[in-house]
Amino acid sequence: MTEAAAKRARTFLEQRGKGVGIRLGVKTTGCSGLAYVMEFVDEVEDTDTVIEDKGINIIIDGKSLVYLDGTEIDFVKEGLNEGFEFRNPNAKGECGCGESFNV
Repeated sequence: MTEAAAKRARTFLEQRGKGVGIRLGVKTTGCSGLAYVMEFVDEVEDTDTVIEDKGINIIIDGKSLVYLDGTEIDFVKEGLNEGFEFRNPNAKGECGCGESFNV
């Protein structure tokens, strides 16, 4: 997780006022097969892996861990657009719109 991503995640968690971290996962969707999912986590499950980086707990479920191992999370601003960006060394390809990937 880059410093920019950690800062933005920290802001989201503080504004929300509760939560133990942010879940990063994958779901089957899109033209390439898998898409990233981020959501707040209030309770860690037994099957979750918790990775603390720059003061942020990143929670990953067992199914997603194999697809996300080594992924760097960044937060980027380009013009009027901003959002989290994922640099995943496991991704073999992405769809043209950038919404999904395959491994």
